[in-house]
Amino acid sequence: MTLYLTLLLAFVGTRILLAASPIREGLVARLGERGFQGLYSVVALALLFGAIHVRGAVEPEPLWVAPVGIWHLAPLLMLVAAILLVGSLTPANKALPGVPQTGAPPSGVLRITRHPMMWAFAIWACVHALVSGELRVVLLACAIGFLALAGAAHQDVKKRRLLGDGWAIYEAQTSYWPLGAQLSGRQPWRALWPGLVPVLGGILLFLLMTFLHPMLLNAPVVPPWGFLGR
Repeated sequence: MTLYLTLLLAFVGTRILLAASPIREGLVARLGERGFQGLYSVVALALLFGAIHVRGAVEPEPLWVAPVGIWHLAPLLMLVAAILLVGSLTPANKALPGVPQTGAPPSGVLRITRHPMMWAFAIWACVHALVSGELRVVLLACAIGFLALAGAAHQDVKKRRLLGDGWAIYEAQTSYWPLGAQLSGRQPWRALWPGLVPVLGGILLFLLMTFLHPMLLNAPVVPPWGFLGR
């Protein structure tokens, strides 16, 4: 458990450290933007996969048993996460690095939240923590979920500093929180429809990942494949 915790803390800590403005700017000056992004990704993936590898040797410690209702809700939440993730991979996502900043209004899943990719990871983390109830899974999920939501907030601060009024206008049309723009009246409720491509792509991603689920770290069979196998 000690090595597992160390790797998780290093995963979270290095992400925060490398994203800090003075360190990031110094590395970008030396490595260039692409070089920095490469380093950032390699360090994160090495520590994350290291933690996942070590996790298998950690003794399971159950914390709770998920109620049946959570198991029924989990596939729906994961489908939403898949749609948000697919919908985030578009040049309209102004939070992505290297995307040109234009005056175009938000579209697709960005009208649901301006951080769809980060919320996809956060939903994944929440669902897996709740349905597992096992300490080692909860710790991993909390690390990923924290980085996703803290990273989204950091993106807002950075973009506000770099883009000024342009980002302020974009923020006024969108929301950090999912559905926040609809609840506050900044976006109509019809904006919940993210578009055909995110929906179809999200469904395909959801079906692929749920099909592969039993092959990933001995994870359980999940719907819809669990029902089809009966």
